[in-house]
Amino acid sequence: MSREVLVQLARRTIAHARAGTVPQAESVAQIPASNYVDPDRWQLEIDRIFKRVPLTLGFSAELAEPGAYKALEVAGVPVLLTRGADGAVRSFVNMCSHRGAMIMEEGTGTTRRFTCPYHAWSYDPEGSLVGILDRDEFGDIDPSCHGLTALPCAERSGIIFGGLTPGAELHLDEYLCGYGEMLETLELADCTVVGSQSVEGPGWKVAYDGYLDFYHLPILHKDTFGPDYSNKAIYDAWGPHQRVTSPDQRILAWADKPEDEWTLRRINSGVWTIFPHISIARFDVDGGPMFMISQLFPGTDADSSVTTQHFLATFDPTPEQQEAIAKQMEFLLHVVREEDYYTGKRLQRALKTGTKSHVMFGRNEAGGQRFHGFVDALVEAEGPEEYLAVLSHSETAFQP
Repeated sequence: MSREVLVQLARRTIAHARAGTVPQAESVAQIPASNYVDPDRWQLEIDRIFKRVPLTLGFSAELAEPGAYKALEVAGVPVLLTRGADGAVRSFVNMCSHRGAMIMEEGTGTTRRFTCPYHAWSYDPEGSLVGILDRDEFGDIDPSCHGLTALPCAERSGIIFGGLTPGAELHLDEYLCGYGEMLETLELADCTVVGSQSVEGPGWKVAYDGYLDFYHLPILHKDTFGPDYSNKAIYDAWGPHQRVTSPDQRILAWADKPEDEWTLRRINSGVWTIFPHISIARFDVDGGPMFMISQLFPGTDADSSVTTQHFLATFDPTPEQQEAIAKQMEFLLHVVREEDYYTGKRLQRALKTGTKSHVMFGRNEAGGQRFHGFVDALVEAEGPEEYLAVLSHSETAFQP
């Protein structure tokens, strides 16, 4: 079914490329400038989006074997992902049950035991408390009641989704709106992690706007890769999640081939985004296809964010390819830090002056319009029923 959808969308994109046209939103949208800078609004976004929706916390390739773990901080919550002896991925608050110390430093690795650096209490990858220092002297407690605090977690399409609220239901199917089947075509579960790097950015919405925006490519990136790309975009949506493609002339190089010869790699191209904080872009390094997955999290306030660029390869790189990957990583870090986020930080400062009441998203920026529509709807959804209503009304929308 996913291939049929991709073929249908490829036909549509080819038609636009041949006609020199592009689909457009119904009207220009205005977004209050205060949405980007107001601290109360930002706190609502943390509470009602980042602490409620499933987030992309990691990738199957990062926890490839039993005993593997990943520690990270998300919206002020320290998270510990583990793969147990049974092969299942679990998520916990990275906090010792004794006095609340963070157990693991941020990063990835493998271990049979997680030992608290404060008093050496230890836990297994399933989250059970298995060691208490000087237990006879500590006092009588039941270890089975004092394991790590579990967080909701699920693994799908090579992606580890998780929530930040203990005991909450993930509602992953409602959240994905059928998008999981499309993500499966990227075959991320079969990839190998070949690198990662982080960059500080502007407020999370300013940063994320750029990942949905092709309009700026030939302009902002004129000195790097921009001249090779069109500023025209086609947006396809599965609920809040979107794929961005361009009706440029490169697609016509293979458009006349029989459809049964259209490879999956050709028809699932584009930038795939996962609401509210993931962008997946594919590129080649020395003949090997790989992905840059940008994982964006809010910073400590409305004016800051942190993005980690994860690089996943569909092949085991040779030393020569690894060297080429390192150069590509350096280039992409430069593009994001010195072009996208440099501009975004200045934009953030300008919006804080309050001299503009709104910013605009044109009819050619339908992706940004949809993104902000879902942000608004989720911020306004006070309780769990209203939250689920937003997800249940998320219709799949393909551009004509």
